Amino acid sequence: MPTSYTPVDKPKRTLADRVYHSLFSRISNGDYRVNQKLPSEHTLSEEFGVSRPILRAALEKLRAEGVIYSRQGAGNFVRASISHPVGFARVETLADVQRCYEFRITIETAAAGLASERRNHAALDEIAEALGMMRAATGSREHREDADFAFHLAITRAANNQYYEASMRALREHIYVGMKMHGESLMTDGAKALEAVLAEHAAIFDAIRDGKAATAEALMRSHLEQSRDRLFGSGPLDLRMKG
Repeated sequence: MPTSYTPVDKPKRTLADRVYHSLFSRISNGDYRVNQKLPSEHTLSEEFGVSRPILRAALEKLRAEGVIYSRQGAGNFVRASISHPVGFARVETLADVQRCYEFRITIETAAAGLASERRNHAALDEIAEALGMMRAATGSREHREDADFAFHLAITRAANNQYYEASMRALREHIYVGMKMHGESLMTDGAKALEAVLAEHAAIFDAIRDGKAATAEALMRSHLEQSRDRLFGSGPLDLRMKG
């Protein structure tokens, strides 16, 4: 367990991660369908404003995760749909969004506590990179669901328990729905709302970095509850079973 932490400046990794998350989001959102060919490396590198090596690092990560595959001389193709995770029905109602928050509060609160006890420098770097993307978006008065998700996913990975990470990945589409709605509400409320949410994420990172498990758990729970409450301003829905 690290006794001190100094962020490592790794711009190539940061850029590759940004391209990876953007492409993953496009595939998840259905912009690229199963077996559809992705734009050429030349086109993508120009679109994202990155070099070919950085783009290839992002594509390699997608290949390693089974999201895309390559055909020699033909390019890169989408392997399988990730829009509807196996084992979970799609989000259809506000009640589903609330249930997703309930589940997230359960697993992510515990994961934040474990991350503060088990994290290493590489795990902290990953969380810090996602936080940096969120900070840049906030500075541009934007909300990025991909950066938000990357932050929370990195924390579950730092917990060093694959079941937390697997649950987050399986629920990615569901979580994105809530994050998108939350982001839209923040944009409506203005810059101060975006900055306040960024501060919530930064405080979680600080607690994990400093090894303060109880604080990390409390901050994560508070952040998720406040996010939920911002969506359900009049109060959570009554999900009690009838009869």
